[in-house]
Amino acid sequence: MPAAGHGRLREAFENGLVLDYLDLAEALAARFEARGRERADLNQVAYLGLVKAARGYDQAKGDSFPAYAAPTITGELKRYLRDRSWMVRPPRHVQDLRSLLFRAEPELAQTLGRNPTVSELACHVGVDEAEVREAISASNSLHPDSLDAVDPHSDAPPIAEVLACPGMPYDRLDDLACLREAMLELDADDRELLYRRYFCEETQVQLGRRLGMSQMQVSRRLARVLVELQHKLVDSSQCADSSSEAALGTSSTVTPSQR
Repeated sequence: MPAAGHGRLREAFENGLVLDYLDLAEALAARFEARGRERADLNQVAYLGLVKAARGYDQAKGDSFPAYAAPTITGELKRYLRDRSWMVRPPRHVQDLRSLLFRAEPELAQTLGRNPTVSELACHVGVDEAEVREAISASNSLHPDSLDAVDPHSDAPPIAEVLACPGMPYDRLDDLACLREAMLELDADDRELLYRRYFCEETQVQLGRRLGMSQMQVSRRLARVLVELQHKLVDSSQCADSSSEAALGTSSTVTPSQR
């Protein structure tokens, strides 16, 4: 059979698989539906996984298409939720623990006859309570509350109206000037590290690749530089306080004739 004809047959075969198993994709997408996740978006991602599965399926191997397609579709959904659905993306282990808790909580609730406590969830999944609280709080990172949102149960103003006062930027000028002087005393490599971590917002993994170091080495170096910077700021503050006290002492000993 000519290559063109074979290509058309293959395309028709793939299209038929996609149309026949749309329900499978939607059913897999439904498993990942939760607060903050749009069902329509999940369906679209599942359809994409279905198309990829249809293109990669080899009927000659004998496996059923649903058994082949399900892992591909699920993988696409997990990748989407890991990389695209977070407004503020938490660490990978926090995301994984949150998913584990999402599945474990209904099971425990059915067994206990009530909603499980944090300690019970921690015991069930085998982690510390602090990790459970962190994973639960990470849910807010999917769709953080707006700073302009008003609490319907309170007369308090929106958060945006109480975050700062008009004088605050000027109050911080001295602190920023001291920080700048302290940073200028650091080594150029340490300044570059702080710049890329806190201004460019590179992760410790990215910094490790750039510097040829492990993530743990980057973490320790950052901690050392921050402690050094803190000591410089404390020393600078103490010197400034001493100078102010000396100036006040000098002014208080001025005699009337000297005025």
